[in-house]
Amino acid sequence: MDSKTLDEFARAIKKTKIKSCLIMREDSLVFEYYKNRKIEINPQKINSCTKSILSILIGIALDKEYIKSIAEPVCSFFPELINILDDPRKRDITIEDLLTMSAGFEWPEFGEWNYSTPMLFSSDMIKYVFERNLEHNRGEKMNYNSGCSHVLTAILQKTTGMKAIEFAHLHLFKPLGITNVHWYEDNKGINRGGDGLTMTTVDMLKIGTLCLQQGKWKNTRIVSSDWLEQSTQPYYFTYESIGHYAYHWWVRHLNMNNTEASGTEMIFALGFGGQYICIIPSLDMVIAITSDMYEDSLKPLRILEECLNNLQQGRSSKKA
Repeated sequence: MDSKTLDEFARAIKKTKIKSCLIMREDSLVFEYYKNRKIEINPQKINSCTKSILSILIGIALDKEYIKSIAEPVCSFFPELINILDDPRKRDITIEDLLTMSAGFEWPEFGEWNYSTPMLFSSDMIKYVFERNLEHNRGEKMNYNSGCSHVLTAILQKTTGMKAIEFAHLHLFKPLGITNVHWYEDNKGINRGGDGLTMTTVDMLKIGTLCLQQGKWKNTRIVSSDWLEQSTQPYYFTYESIGHYAYHWWVRHLNMNNTEASGTEMIFALGFGGQYICIIPSLDMVIAITSDMYEDSLKPLRILEECLNNLQQGRSSKKA
């Protein structure tokens, strides 16, 4: 890693509202930045990075056969909803449709709702989701929908017999040595799948490292490599400024000037305000970022891409 480029990266992020940034390369911490000591030691809101961790938990539940298949219809877990479904197409929505946010609900989270959702003020968030009209048939189009995520945590709770936070502690957090976490709940005691987790930046880095290591941690299998491969494939391309959507992960081809690196793929979790867990397998790299950039959540991504591009250019010039 070129120290000059990293120094420039450090200067760039210090001018912003980025609160912390850690970069791991080939099992070594090559960059560390915290705006202050409190940010280093205290859990931070990771907002929609919660969704990507939920994706891992769904994979673990599949591995352990709590969930039989992502092809299962969602309504089979909520028989009480059957009588309120005004559109028969809703009966066919599957777990996979929730994971890819292609269930078809009218859900202007990235539009009229301005990155929020009235669902959070509902007395029954699951019912709120299924009462939304369908704009599309299932599987036709991805539309960003935190309601899909919340239904997934409800399914996790129903199938495992424990809250998502309890399941996570047992099968993910404890094996990774993650202890300082909190997961907000709705008023029915269901952990908020869309945005409810808080954790330290170091623990975010552990989640990314687990993914880079294809589901293993210190020679212990946490989640199957098959699930991680399946859940990080680019399925839908709705938002050009972000990238493709997978199973609650984003996938982006980095905009490198160098031809050799132009196809470099980054898998990442993205939280409102600029929270990131990034995995770049071809560079053996994991990055964790927390920010307060609610006016522009993608700015840390652009700064990071510029840094990676400069690093790649430096490598290319040395080869020449």
